[in-house]
Amino acid sequence: MVTNVDEAVSSGEESGKQPKDQSKQKKPMPLWQETILLLALALVLAVVIKTLFVQAFYIPSPSMEPQFIKNDRILVQKVSYWGSSPSRGDIVVFQDPGGWLDATDSSAPHSPATRLMEKIGLYPTGGHLVKRVIGIGGDRVVCCDAKGRITVNGTALNEGSYLPKGTAPSQIKFDRTVPKHHLWMMGDNRSFSYDSRGHMGGPGGGFVDEDLVVGKVFALIWPWDRAEIIHRPATFDHIPDAK
Repeated sequence: MVTNVDEAVSSGEESGKQPKDQSKQKKPMPLWQETILLLALALVLAVVIKTLFVQAFYIPSPSMEPQFIKNDRILVQKVSYWGSSPSRGDIVVFQDPGGWLDATDSSAPHSPATRLMEKIGLYPTGGHLVKRVIGIGGDRVVCCDAKGRITVNGTALNEGSYLPKGTAPSQIKFDRTVPKHHLWMMGDNRSFSYDSRGHMGGPGGGFVDEDLVVGKVFALIWPWDRAEIIHRPATFDHIPDAK
């Protein structure tokens, strides 16, 4: 029986007759339809990546110089804090806690490309800040010790690797204990950063709720000649936890 079936198939192929399921070939999709489909899939993938994993931001001010210059483009990693909290020394993007930004800070550079990305949610405009985490929940942050250094839980920070040369750690004095699940944020360009220090008298006391953090900055991607992976300064490795 098996031999007869094989012979029948073989003879059918030799006679030029194709089985019914092979005789009808599907017509290829028109190029324009294929292009639209591929663009739609790429858009969906981009939105998923932006929503869950990585998002691009621009630097709106000189508050993080010399690490970032105004209009630099950075990448923010959203998965960094899934199940964990920001660490001291991280540079993070966070939503405006309320009253930290004015109209100038909230504006974004516009071009046809960025306007298109804004409409589909891939290019955020306004409402976000980028600062460095100096203190986490429970930390006591103080400015300054006898040598003019900021201390965290009694340990002085060596900030020479990221502050502008000749810049004092802070001209504003403070002695604050960070509430649980909150952060003490400061820009690297201390003389031009309106950060936690400038909001100590406000409703939030200058602290930023961890829930407002979008993610950790892990790369500078534009301009190309300055592109780099962002690392956490070693001085934060030596800070003891709050007692």
